[in-house]
Amino acid sequence: MLWYHSFQSAREPMSSYTHFLGVLLSLIGLPLSVLLYFVKGSGDPLHLLAALIFCCSTLALYTTSCVYHFSQGTPAHINHLRKLDHAMIYVLIAGSYTPMLMSFYPKKEALVFSLILWIVAAVGIGVKVFWFLPRWVSTAIYLLMGWSILFDLGPLTRIPTGAIVLLAAGGVSYTIGGVIYGLKKPDLFRAFGFHELFHCFVLLGSLLHYLVVAIYIL
Repeated sequence: MLWYHSFQSAREPMSSYTHFLGVLLSLIGLPLSVLLYFVKGSGDPLHLLAALIFCCSTLALYTTSCVYHFSQGTPAHINHLRKLDHAMIYVLIAGSYTPMLMSFYPKKEALVFSLILWIVAAVGIGVKVFWFLPRWVSTAIYLLMGWSILFDLGPLTRIPTGAIVLLAAGGVSYTIGGVIYGLKKPDLFRAFGFHELFHCFVLLGSLLHYLVVAIYIL
C-alpha cells in the first residue's frame, strides 16, 4: 500500500504510525461528536462546542507529532518541528479540560478555570518554542497542569461515577506515558522503544477522555 511505503521512509516510522492513528481517530471524533449531539438531543450547544474544541486539540497534537516524526530535514528544521510537537501538549491538556469543565462545573467557575488553563497553555507554548527547558521540567509542568483538577475537587461530586472512572483512567494513562517519557524507559525493542510506548499511553488517555465526552457530555 502506498501509505505504508510512505511511512517506511519516515524518520521515525513507528512514532509516525502511532500518532497517525491519533489523527484518524480525531478526524472521526469531530463528525461523530456532531452526530451524537443531534441524535442524543442534549440540547446544550456549549457542550457540543466544548467537545469540538477537545477533538481539535487532539487533532492538533497528533497531526503535529505525526509530521515531526515523519519529516526528514536539517537539524534546525527537525528541532523547530520538535518544539511545535511538544508545544501542542499544552493545547491537548487545555483542550481535554474544556468539555469537562463546561459540562460538570458551575459556569462561572468553569470559565475561570478554563481561562487559567488556556493562559498557562499559551505561556507554555511560548516558552517551549522560544526557550529551552530540560525534559524533566517540561514533564513536571505537563503533569502538574494535567492534574490541576485536584485543586478544585468540589464539583466532582456532581460527576457520574462512570465519568470519574474514565477521567481518572485517562489521567493515569497520560501520567504513565509522561513518566516513561521523562525516564526514557523502558526500551522494549529497537523499533519500539520508550517514545513509541509513550505515544501509546497518550493515545489511550485521549480515547478514554473522548469516551467521557461521547457518553456523558453529548
